[in-house]
Amino acid sequence: MLQKGKKQVDNSILVIWEEIRTLVEGIDLDVRKNASGNASAGVRARKGLRNLKSKAAALTKVTVETEKVRKAEKSE
Repeated sequence: MLQKGKKQVDNSILVIWEEIRTLVEGIDLDVRKNASGNASAGVRARKGLRNLKSKAAALTKVTVETEKVRKAEKSE
């Protein structure tokens, strides 16, 4: 049963990572548009950066929890 939980946690890490990659691509486009003078793109870029910060924090939290579980499993 721990193996199934481990796979699920590993999968959630990858899901969050893919969300971050997609978000960065979108932010990149908006930053480039903003640099060309598009003010609306600047608003979207800033919103995306705030979202990126929260996704990065979520990824950090999940990876730390995963490492704790792995260490606990090794101890057993």
